[in-house]
Amino acid sequence: MSKAIKTNAAKAKRFFADKMAFTTGPVEISHQIEKGEDVAIIDVRESKDFKKGHVPGAISLPQEKWNSCAGLRRDAMNIIYCYAQNCHMGAHAAMQFAAKGYSVMEMDGGFESWKENGLKILK
Repeated sequence: MSKAIKTNAAKAKRFFADKMAFTTGPVEISHQIEKGEDVAIIDVRESKDFKKGHVPGAISLPQEKWNSCAGLRRDAMNIIYCYAQNCHMGAHAAMQFAAKGYSVMEMDGGFESWKENGLKILK
C-alpha cells in the first residue's frame, strides 16, 4: 500500500470522527426528541422564519441575539440548525457558542432537511 493511500485513510478517519462528534442528522434529532433526551435545540434562522415553522422544542436565537446566548445550556448538548445544507450560519453560530464554552453540534441539512424527511413541524 502506498504512503499516499495510508495518509488519506488516516485523514479520512480523523475527518469522519470529527464529523460524527460535531454534526447530527434530523432523523437522529427527531428520535432524541421522542425519547425525551436532554438536548437544547437552537434555531438560528430569522425570527419570522421560526414563526412559520420550526423543530419541536427549538428555541429561536436569530443572529442579532447570538451574543446573549439565550436558550443555550451549559449542562446539555446544544444542537444548532439554520436554513439548508448550503447555509453556513449554523456553523458560524456553533463556532461562536463553542468559543464561549458551550457544547455544540450542527444539524446536517438545516430546516430544509428536517422538512424533506417529513418530520413534525411546530408553528
